[in-house]
Amino acid sequence: MAVFFLTSISPGLTTYLAMNPVLTIRQYLVWQPFSYMFVHSGFSHLLFNMLGLFFFGTQVEQEMGSYEFLLFYLLTGTLAGVVSLGIYWFTGSYYVFLLGASGAVFSVLLAFATYYPNARLFIFGIIPMRAAVLVAVYTGIELFSQMFGRGNVAHLTHLAGFLFAYLYFLVRFGIDPIRQFRSRW
Repeated sequence: MAVFFLTSISPGLTTYLAMNPVLTIRQYLVWQPFSYMFVHSGFSHLLFNMLGLFFFGTQVEQEMGSYEFLLFYLLTGTLAGVVSLGIYWFTGSYYVFLLGASGAVFSVLLAFATYYPNARLFIFGIIPMRAAVLVAVYTGIELFSQMFGRGNVAHLTHLAGFLFAYLYFLVRFGIDPIRQFRSRW
């Protein structure tokens, strides 16, 4: 919220905090693959990211503990930013500005589904879906949107969030999220 307030009163600050490949690499703004997570394009962008973090993150934090959760959140979000930076740079997408916590929030969603694969969630408040199924559906939507969609949504960053959460659970805890999903079905 503090960064959103600061960028609202000083919009030029967004240029220094959101991630842009040219500024990160040529102007040495090396903090951008980290700081992009705290910059949002508007109030609704911030609201939906924070709702996802609130609904899923509180449960994940209870399972992991606060310090582990903070490490998980910041590391997966930063790694998603680094991967996005590399992809943008090598594909010539020099004018992209990556912002928002979605990469880290997608990591938290995968963590939630790993701990609670059978948790019933209600999409739009009416469609019941298990958490593991929701992650699979989101993965499919993000892959499809990356290949065929247009717009200014960082689908690769979302997928990178899922990937790094998966790797975090494998390396740090010895837990394979996909096996967790399958064993509970």
